[in-house]
Amino acid sequence: AAAAALGLLPLGKTQSPESLLDIAAREVAEKWPFQRVEERFERIPEPVQRRIVYWSFPRSEREIYMYSSFNTGAEDPAATGGAA
Repeated sequence: AAAAALGLLPLGKTQSPESLLDIAAREVAEKWPFQRVEERFERIPEPVQRRIVYWSFPRSEREIYMYSSFNTGAEDPAATGGAA
């Protein structure tokens, strides 16, 4: 009720608290690429790896569209010097 009053949750909705694993994995995923995490630490437990990878993917439709439509120009004949 207090969270709803503060505007953190929609009225009438309750949530269970996030696990410390999810909170930490989300923070890591927001700040560092997974490859860098793998290079930096020798042993990362598999459940931790899975949650970091999960949080590494975009959440909003706009971000998903932006990443899915990314084009390096390699398919563009003009970009590679080929004939159009």
